[in-house]
Amino acid sequence: MKYKRILLKLSGEALAGDKGTGICPEILDTLSKEIKSLSEMGVELALVLGGGNIHRGVAGATIGMDRTTSDHMGMLATVINSLALQDSLERLGIKTRVLSAIEMQKIAEPYIRRRAARHLEKGRVVIFAAGTGNPYFTTDTAAALRANEIDADVILKATKVDGVYDSDPAKNKKAKKYDQLDYLEVLNKELKVMDSTAISLCKDNEIDIIIFNVFEAGNIQKVVIGDKIGSLVTKLEK
Repeated sequence: MKYKRILLKLSGEALAGDKGTGICPEILDTLSKEIKSLSEMGVELALVLGGGNIHRGVAGATIGMDRTTSDHMGMLATVINSLALQDSLERLGIKTRVLSAIEMQKIAEPYIRRRAARHLEKGRVVIFAAGTGNPYFTTDTAAALRANEIDADVILKATKVDGVYDSDPAKNKKAKKYDQLDYLEVLNKELKVMDSTAISLCKDNEIDIIIFNVFEAGNIQKVVIGDKIGSLVTKLEK
């Protein structure tokens, strides 16, 4: 394996599938089987899930909601998604722990960095819920933060497309795909990889980001063993 400890970032929208909202059982089952295969390979796997299939903090603020309140609702949405994935994984026999940045001890463990690392060392899949626990920070930033805290080898950004393009490939057939990018290039071109805070955090700590299509069977395994798929954001030598 090229990567031993990875952080997988999944959007909430990915769990919704074609429905757009809610949780699609078929997609949840498919993703769980992919995650199981990684766990069985010996990969130390942590995940951060978005909550956009239930509620997006920014979207709520655009219709007049208080931004802090809306972001808190979004954090709770990520907890719902995390519990759903935990249940799906454990039905497949994979030991899983949900660690929440907002304490709710009856349903999830509080996030403690050393505890998270210990779970990973014991072969458990760890799901980080409730973002960073603070409003105004996205789950992309939470993924970058947690990846740094647990010393992850790489962040895998799972999407519906096979990499980063200079424009929307669904709307522009001539859209150019980037195989490899520098952090600054992502920021300067305002490419929609992750938000600028997350990219800056990865840049400062030199954590690579791989953006790939999670809905092609076996893609996660291919990334882990080092196959060149998707787009890589890394520090390019001058």
